Amino acid sequence: MLADIGPLREHPDFRRLWFGNTVSYIGQQMTAMAVALQVYAITGSSFYVGLVGLCSLVPLIVFGLYGGAVADAVDRRRLGLVTATGATVLSAALAAAAIAHVRSVGVLYAIVALQAVCFAMNSPARSSMIPRLLSPDQLPAANALASLAGGVGQMAGPMLGGVFVGLWGYQAAYLIDAAAFTASLYAMWRLPSMLPGEGEGSAKKRPSVVEGLRYLAARPNLRTTFVSDLAAMVLAQPRVLFPAVAGLWFGGDTRTVGLLAAAPAVGALLGSVFSGWYGRVRRQGLAVLVAVASWGAAVAVFGLTRNLWLGLVFLGLAGCADTVSMVFRNTMLQTAAPDDMRGRLQGVFLVVVVGGPRLGDFLAGSTADLFSPATAVVGGGLACIGAIALIALFQRSFVSYDSRRPVA
Repeated sequence: MLADIGPLREHPDFRRLWFGNTVSYIGQQMTAMAVALQVYAITGSSFYVGLVGLCSLVPLIVFGLYGGAVADAVDRRRLGLVTATGATVLSAALAAAAIAHVRSVGVLYAIVALQAVCFAMNSPARSSMIPRLLSPDQLPAANALASLAGGVGQMAGPMLGGVFVGLWGYQAAYLIDAAAFTASLYAMWRLPSMLPGEGEGSAKKRPSVVEGLRYLAARPNLRTTFVSDLAAMVLAQPRVLFPAVAGLWFGGDTRTVGLLAAAPAVGALLGSVFSGWYGRVRRQGLAVLVAVASWGAAVAVFGLTRNLWLGLVFLGLAGCADTVSMVFRNTMLQTAAPDDMRGRLQGVFLVVVVGGPRLGDFLAGSTADLFSPATAVVGGGLACIGAIALIALFQRSFVSYDSRRPVA
């Protein structure tokens, strides 16, 4: 039941890449916390802190698609090195600005936006390298390990960022982040050349975003991986309502909001820790649908309970289901798509992962204002289950998808 560490044990290149990504992601989360704290210290406004997220969101969406096309046209190893180097320099720039006592939120916003560009260009290249390093049967374990690293980074990074800022100032978090990137740079440097291979349609002309979207539109199984995730993230995303329900349902305060926000992350981390069985699942499309429906059911039940600890349990179950869905969706993208399309599909994956929850926040907040938070949460969970039922009814090839014979 525990996470399969075979890919780490058997493949040195993957082991270095996983370790480097884990360390650098913790550093990135430290920097995100430090920037938020610094913006608030300068302005005293939560609105300006919220703009930090917007400065990241737009570049991630725009350059996520473009970065995928670039990853299908150049040496992915070189692209990873260049963008990781850029992120390192930008973290050092944040440190320099803090040391120089630059009190301009505009400077911080600009650097954060450039960091998002580097991440958006780096992520598709890095993700599309994994199938070249491992065998197909090891990809579920590898994706579960990536999810584990992400969970550790999300939990440890902000905490460490707050601690270091409190002890030694903002520059300490930024300098540690810059140092942490060296682990990722070293892992990339040790990799062999990663030129995209000849795949379906052959990449004789320069790959384009439109070409990748056309490919995706004509591949029902791959397309359904994104539709199913959007069903969960757009229809049943309760996080924006946590401040309201903490007081209305549970009689709590900001600490209660923190517990509600942490519960899905804890569940996701547990889903990665107890992921040893993922590699034995062959009907991966069916597993995605069951996991997404489970997310919707857990969210709906959370909306019905008025006991805090029971609510936290169901949010944790939702987070665990999300990890299961993510692992199998990513595995399908990596195995069913040809190598010269993987970068662009990973770019779409990044955009959906980043943009879907924001649309879900808007929908949940609007529904709660029009009706009530309970209607938004319960109705969203039920709508997610209904959407998955329709997918299962009309996309029979996705239900019968078999990892031993992957068909896009």
